[in-house]
Amino acid sequence: MAKLVFGMNQSLDGYVDHTAFAPGPELFRHFVEEARGQAGSIYGRRMYEVMRYWDEVKDVWNEDERAFGEAWRRQPKWVVSHSLKSVGPNATLVEGDLAGAIRKIKASQAGEIEVAGPDLAGQLGELGLIDEYRIYLHPVAVGQGKPYFSRARPLLRLQAHERMPDDVLKLTFVPA
Repeated sequence: MAKLVFGMNQSLDGYVDHTAFAPGPELFRHFVEEARGQAGSIYGRRMYEVMRYWDEVKDVWNEDERAFGEAWRRQPKWVVSHSLKSVGPNATLVEGDLAGAIRKIKASQAGEIEVAGPDLAGQLGELGLIDEYRIYLHPVAVGQGKPYFSRARPLLRLQAHERMPDDVLKLTFVPA
């Protein structure tokens, strides 16, 4: 059975906003390795549309960006959306019973499946389907954006903490 992991970069004031701050090169390499090891990703519509950037190789990409794009294109993706009618390569549209569909995905896969997007993670958290939360806490305050916890904040227990490059702290929590 797969483990669902919601992990994102977060500002000190609790926001996820890829336009306000981003991982440096060393931390990006960490995300390349994570992408290589994932069994797949589950996206909400907005996050999937952001990540579609990686669907086609760009001439301007450096070696790490090429490696991330390759890992992202390789893995299966499930996209939860009421408005999309189709999705790109190696992706499946998830419609209807969200809890049932995600439970079926978890049961049919092995390894870690990334959950991307605070809204979707909030829904799945309320359903008790998120197995682990990873906050990559950046030393910046942005004052706006989407909160990491977009819905009710689950009771969590700190499982691990690790200092990462660029003064980022990786905080790993599990449901309490």
